[in-house]
Amino acid sequence: MDPTSMTNLLFANTLTTNKMTTIAICVAVALANAASVHAETPATVPAESGLTSIFYGKDLTGWSGDERLWSVRDGVIHGETTPESKANGNTFLIWEDGSTKNFEVRLSFRCNATNNSGIQYRSKHITDKSARNKWVVRGYQHELRNEKDFPNISGFIYDEGGRRGRICLVGEKAVWKDGKKKVLENFMDEAEFQELFNLDDWNEVVIIGEGNHIQHFMNGKLILDFTDKQPELTLLDGKLALQLHAGKPMWTDFKNIRFKSLD
Repeated sequence: MDPTSMTNLLFANTLTTNKMTTIAICVAVALANAASVHAETPATVPAESGLTSIFYGKDLTGWSGDERLWSVRDGVIHGETTPESKANGNTFLIWEDGSTKNFEVRLSFRCNATNNSGIQYRSKHITDKSARNKWVVRGYQHELRNEKDFPNISGFIYDEGGRRGRICLVGEKAVWKDGKKKVLENFMDEAEFQELFNLDDWNEVVIIGEGNHIQHFMNGKLILDFTDKQPELTLLDGKLALQLHAGKPMWTDFKNIRFKSLD
């Protein structure tokens, strides 16, 4: 082989090697970035520590709500509307002995599928003329439903009484900023949720709020991760409450309600 051909061959081999090295580096960086994104989103609920029961299984001491609709049955909080005992607008059982500034709350719920329920937190008790009953609240709501098909499922954040609707959906890691939501990651799909949720049975909920960062867990797994960066709309404190929805007759049960302040 003449010197010129040898030089060309060596140059071509060098280019190929460099190209392969560049590709390998790019793949490694991409995998590392993906791993770091998932590492930031914990897959399971933190171990329980330091929580205090705020429902004692006998009566509704410490809670305020419509006595026609809320009671204690077999050691659980039972809310129910009927054709004879209707809710005049959405109505809530409000916890009177604390607030949800920086907090962790854990409870179990079940409900039927004719209507939906919810867990309010960082919510305001509305007592002016706009309230349709004495137990109206507005704020963040952890939606509760006895359904397994997206999008009408338990777990998303709903802006009860507000204007943002479904703020963050199940499976999303998202930020609300500059008037809109930006989804950073989708980490749970419909099939995974259907495997996780116990239809017609008890489900365990954990809600953790620290500053403007909120996480919802269901049956031990993270189902959403939300950061609210809309200053005029971000809620940083307020009431904890349980919902009975207006409309079709429904029932919902709650038990093992535990709370911890993170302040």
